Amino acid sequence: MKEELTEETKPYTISKEIVYAAYQDVRRKKGAAGVDGKTIDDFEKQLEKNLYKIWNRMSSGSYFPKAVKQVEIPKKGSDSTRKLGVPTVEDRIAQTVVVKYLEPAVDPKFHKDSYGYRKNKSPKDALNITRERCWKYDWLIDLDIKGFFDNLNHELLMAAVKKHTECAWILLYIERWLKAPIQKQDGSQEMPEKGTPQGGVASPLLANIFLHHAFDEWMEKNFSYIPFARFADDIVAHCKTEMQAKYVLNSIRKQLSAWGLELHPDKTKIVHCRKGGEPKKGVNEEFDFLGFTFRRRSSRNQKGQLFMGFLPAMSKRACKEKAERIRGWNLQRRSDLSLTDVAKMCNQEVRGWINYYASFYKSKLVTVLLPLNLKLIKWAMRKYKMSQYQARKKLVAVCRKHRQLFSHWEFGLVMS
Repeated sequence: MKEELTEETKPYTISKEIVYAAYQDVRRKKGAAGVDGKTIDDFEKQLEKNLYKIWNRMSSGSYFPKAVKQVEIPKKGSDSTRKLGVPTVEDRIAQTVVVKYLEPAVDPKFHKDSYGYRKNKSPKDALNITRERCWKYDWLIDLDIKGFFDNLNHELLMAAVKKHTECAWILLYIERWLKAPIQKQDGSQEMPEKGTPQGGVASPLLANIFLHHAFDEWMEKNFSYIPFARFADDIVAHCKTEMQAKYVLNSIRKQLSAWGLELHPDKTKIVHCRKGGEPKKGVNEEFDFLGFTFRRRSSRNQKGQLFMGFLPAMSKRACKEKAERIRGWNLQRRSDLSLTDVAKMCNQEVRGWINYYASFYKSKLVTVLLPLNLKLIKWAMRKYKMSQYQARKKLVAVCRKHRQLFSHWEFGLVMS
């Protein structure tokens, strides 16, 4: 933001530089327009004026958020939908300002095994520690909080936030965001009595603050001998025995209920992390966590010897989603594109899948990516009016010279 913007005496001290940095963060993430229909490109047409307006209103206490646009997207592996909230560009920038002030004060206090939406923490970290603990502990509690973001108690959430900051404007604007009306797809609005919209910039931090007090601290105080990993509201906890797991689960259920949260009766379960021996009748022996299914699998040690372990691999749901995504590209029909254009069309996503899912038991990912080569052959057949044999031969030659052209070729799934 330009220096000529005159600093004025305001009730609240908010840095113009942080407002500008917040805008840059929102710009990088892009995102859809909110209820006002304005995109980031629209916002930038009068960038200096719009940024000044945000700073001026936030600094004076006269900033009030607009309604949150509600959109429904299909739930993964389900016929139902998930409701997401899309704030306006202005509100996303304002929320980012609050996060930039609040997060550095809060994050160092979070539990070491809280991995979601934190700097220097990742899903892979949560998966790695869970894999290690599945070797040491025979039983696991797979927790699923029913409608977590939709059911956050506003009063309890504000009390939790106040434990970390006394900054009046931060508390003021968080409360205003929580009370901002929700605009449904039919245009009607409702005033929320609980919850924080999924899609809001501040929601992940607020969720972590809430569960830090509702779950993490409580576990540390009452069950310090029970290790857990939490990624936002996705939680697993490890136990030595089935009896211990049942007792701990019952205690967790009561604790979360006191905070206005309910465990999903069907999705919450106790799992036997069996590495050997006979299966127990009626006992769960697998669970999904962050896109991976943990269960008993064969593997090889450093000496090449086979052994049975309780290991993660890309889940069936994730495999199905990525396969559907590849089919949706309709590569075989894109004869209007060059081979380089086809590569650009899919490489970014494929590279992301490889970076994430190839971390554990990569053979599952291989089965998802293998059809890509067949689709490229069909593309070449249509593009160059040639037989399957000729198309394959042509692509094999290209692959040998330019293996880096496609991410899955670099990964090792070369044309042959």
